[in-house]
Amino acid sequence: MNLVRETVVDAAIGVGVADRCEDLAAINHPGCAAAIWRRQPDLEFQAWVDALQPDELPRARMILLPEEAAASLLDLFDEQHVPAGDERAWLVGDIQRLCTAFVRLVHAPFIRLRLDVVANNACRKFHLDAVTARLVCTYRGTGTQYGVSTDGADPRRIFTVATGSPIILRGTQWPETPRSGLLHRSPPIEGTGETRFVLVVDPIFDPDEEC
Repeated sequence: MNLVRETVVDAAIGVGVADRCEDLAAINHPGCAAAIWRRQPDLEFQAWVDALQPDELPRARMILLPEEAAASLLDLFDEQHVPAGDERAWLVGDIQRLCTAFVRLVHAPFIRLRLDVVANNACRKFHLDAVTARLVCTYRGTGTQYGVSTDGADPRRIFTVATGSPIILRGTQWPETPRSGLLHRSPPIEGTGETRFVLVVDPIFDPDEEC
């Protein structure tokens, strides 16, 4: 495993930086509050997704078995008239790969999958999510921002995840104590003209409770 520690304040706070998808397993290491797969973007896909008009970007909210992600997205993309081609196929395959890797780490039978198109300051306050863990991948625009805070105030030093790099973040329901002091937010972009395209995956352990 090729893994380094990017930010370590004490034994309970750390960020693992992975060179391979498999190394996202660092999220299960003691004291590792988040894991980032720092990868190079697919240049053809990046040019394609950056060139799409905001109303051409797909939007999704679904609870499903992780192995059904690709088939569900293909149907959704057809319904929403997302332009077909190799780049769309790459996106579907990448989301399926990330969903599969995520559930192997958190051992969840179901997932909540979201594709968000963001052009405002949604979730701009630093916070912890009320989940066990969450996977976020920003395919277009500025990535998730994070930093360490041990007193509840905004982090003094802010890091930004690279576009196209998935990050898994522990949430408030993660069993390890003390609770992580690693907070994150969506970057404030309102008024800049930027449109972000973001994948969010949460574990679902009892789908009946989500109805």
